[in-house]
Amino acid sequence: MAVLNKIRQRSLFLILIIALALFSFVLADLFKNSDALLGTAQDIVATVNGKNITRIDFMSKVENTQRQLGPGATSTQAMNRVYDQEVRRAVMNTQFEELGLSVEQDQMKDLIKQNFSTYPEFQNEVGLFDENKLTEFVANLKAIYPERSVLGNFQLNYDDWVNSESSIAIGAQERTYYNMVKAGVNATLNEAEVDYLLENSTRDIKYVQIPYSTINDSLVDVSKSDINTYINNNKAQFEVEASRDIVFVEFKEAPSLDDETDLKSKLVEFITGKAVFENGKNDTIVAFRNVKESSLENYVNYTAASDVNYNDAFVKKSALPSVVADTLFNLNAGDVYGPYKDGAIMKLTRMVAAKQVPDSAKVRHILIPYMGALSAGPDVTQTLEQAKATADSVLAIVKVNRSKFPELVTALSSDKGSIDKGGVYDFHPSTQMVKPFSDFEFQNKVGDIGVVEAQYGFHIIEILAQKGSSKVVKVATIAREIEASTETIDNVFTEASKFELAVKDAFFQDIAKENKYTVKPVNGIKVLDEQIPGLGSQRGMVKWAFEGETKVGDFKRFTIPGGGYAVAQVTKVSKKGLMDPETASASVLGDIRKEMKAKMIRDKVTGTTIDEVSKNQSRPTTNSAAVNMKNPTMTGAGLEPMVVGVAFGLKDGETSGLIDGERGVYMVTVSNILEASKLDNFQAMANRLSTTRSSAAQTKVYNALKETADIEDNRASFY
Repeated sequence: MAVLNKIRQRSLFLILIIALALFSFVLADLFKNSDALLGTAQDIVATVNGKNITRIDFMSKVENTQRQLGPGATSTQAMNRVYDQEVRRAVMNTQFEELGLSVEQDQMKDLIKQNFSTYPEFQNEVGLFDENKLTEFVANLKAIYPERSVLGNFQLNYDDWVNSESSIAIGAQERTYYNMVKAGVNATLNEAEVDYLLENSTRDIKYVQIPYSTINDSLVDVSKSDINTYINNNKAQFEVEASRDIVFVEFKEAPSLDDETDLKSKLVEFITGKAVFENGKNDTIVAFRNVKESSLENYVNYTAASDVNYNDAFVKKSALPSVVADTLFNLNAGDVYGPYKDGAIMKLTRMVAAKQVPDSAKVRHILIPYMGALSAGPDVTQTLEQAKATADSVLAIVKVNRSKFPELVTALSSDKGSIDKGGVYDFHPSTQMVKPFSDFEFQNKVGDIGVVEAQYGFHIIEILAQKGSSKVVKVATIAREIEASTETIDNVFTEASKFELAVKDAFFQDIAKENKYTVKPVNGIKVLDEQIPGLGSQRGMVKWAFEGETKVGDFKRFTIPGGGYAVAQVTKVSKKGLMDPETASASVLGDIRKEMKAKMIRDKVTGTTIDEVSKNQSRPTTNSAAVNMKNPTMTGAGLEPMVVGVAFGLKDGETSGLIDGERGVYMVTVSNILEASKLDNFQAMANRLSTTRSSAAQTKVYNALKETADIEDNRASFY
C-alpha cells in the first residue's frame, strides 16, 4: 500500500520520464532517417551540379522509355538510359546558364517547324506546314490530358509533347555550344607544321637492348608496401566504385532421369494406344496414325499428342534429326522408331512414305500477279479471283499450243528476271524456289504443266527437264518436351532449402563440396548491375549484396529465371575509393617488376658506348632506319616512344645514357639525321587536323564536363 501511495505521489514525474523516453526513441529514429525528414532519400534520384533530378519526374520518364523500348527491355535498362539523358541535360544546362545560351520564342517556332513540317497532321491542303494545325493539336493534347493522341507512328500526351519541345530546344543549344567549341579547336599553321615534322623527320639509330625478360620474375620481390606505393602514386588509375564479390550454388528445376524415363514409358504406351496426351498438335497424330481428320474422334485417346506440327513434305536425310538420321532414313513405310531423345525433346517417328525425286529441274513459267501479292507493283489491278481466271485461261492456251508460251511470257509475266529467257529457269535444286513452285517441279514429270499459287501470284509452270535422282522421305514425329515433374520441382526446393540451412552452421564451400555442388564465383558486381553471369537477371540479389546490413559471409536464397533457386554468399565487400592491393596486384605486378628490373639492369651495366654495353651484357646491337616521332616503332623492339624521343634529342653520332623502355633498358646512338623538307604551305594539313579534332570534340568535351561535374547518384535506392 505504501508503495502504491508513493507511485501516486510521483505520477507526474513518472509520466514525464515515460514521455521523454518515447520522445528520445522517436527522435533517434528521425536522426537515423534524417534523409526522410529532409525529403531527400525518397524524392531525389540524383543531384548534378546542385540541381536535383526528382523521383516522380524521373520515374515517369522511365515508364515512357520502357514502353518505347518494348517488352524485351528491363526497367533497369530503361532507368539507365533516362539517367544518362538527364545527367547530360543537367551537365549541359550548367554550361548554357554560364554562357547565357537560350532559345528564344521565334527560334523555337522555326525549330518546331523544322522537326514537324513533314507530318501530315500539321500540313494544309497543298502539303505546306500550317502553324494553326500545330497549335490546335497541342491545345487538344492539353485538353484531353492525360489521354494520348496519335502523331505519325507515335502515341503521346501533353507531357510527352512538352518533353519533346524541351529536347528540341536543348538540341539547338547543344549545337550552338559545340559549334563554338569546334571553332576553338581548329589547328593553326604552326601546329600543322609541327605535326608534319613529327611524321616526316627521321633518324637512323643503332641500339643495344637488355630485355626485362633476362631477369626471372622469381628474383624480383614485390611487397604489399610496393603495391600500395604504386597505387598511391597513380591514384587516378586505381579509383574504383563500390563492388561486391559473391559465390553461388544453383539449383535448377531441370527434368530428372526419372522424368525422362516416365515420358519415354508414356510414349511406349502411346504406340500401344494406352497413353493420353494433352496440349499438342492434332495434325501430327492424324499423320502418325494414318487416319483422316474426320476419323479423329475414333482416336480420342491419341489426339493432341505432339508439341510440334506435322510437316507434310518430303525431305532429304540432312533435314532429319542428326542423332538418328541414318536409322530414320532407312525405315520402311509404316515403321515406327523410338522413343529417342533429341536435345530436350523425346520423340517417336513413323515413316509415312519414301520416294525418289530429281536432284535438279529445268522449267519455264508465266507469273500472273494480283493486288496484295508479294512484289506486286502499283500497276497490278487484278484481284486474286481475276488473276486465277487469267492463269487458267493461259494454261488452257499453252496446253493446246505450247509454242505460244514465250509469246505469253512477254505479254503477261511479271517475273522480270525470266522474261528475256522466255520464262525459263535453268537447272536448279529444290531449295531455290518457293515451296509450292518447288513441289510442282520436283513432284511431277517432265512435260507436265499446271497452275500453282504462291505468294507472288499464280505460276503457269511447264517442266522442261529433270536431272539425277535422290531418295526423300516423309515422316510423322510425335515430339514431347521433357519437363520437370511436380515431384522433381519439390525435390529441387528441398535441396536448396537444406543447403541454405546447412551453411548456417558450416562453411559454404565445405557444404557444397560435401554435396558435390558446383560453386560459381562472380566478382566485381556494381551497385546498379542487373545481370549475374550464369543466372541472368538478378537485380534482387545485387540489391541484397549492397544493403547496409549485408556483410561478408552472409547468404540468401533467390529464385532464378526459368525455374529453380540460387543460394548466394557475399565473399568480399569493396568500398568506393582506391583499389585494395590484393585486387590491384594482378594489373600492377608487371609494371612494378619492370621498374625494379630496370634498376637491377642499370646496376649491373658497365660501359659508356653501345659496343661496350653489348659486349659487357652479351647482347647484340641492332640498326633501325627512318624512325619517326609520329610512329615511334624500332626494328626488332617494337613500339618504344621513350627511346625514340631520347634519340630525337641527340646530335648526329651522339650516344645516349641508359633508357628505361617498354621492353627493356636501351642505349642508343644516332647514325643519321634526316630533317623533313620544308613545305610552302601547311594549310591542307591544318585543315585535316582541324577536321579530326572537330569530329572528336563533342564526345571529349562532354566526357570532360561530366567528369568534373558534381554528381550524386542515388539510383540504387530506387531500383
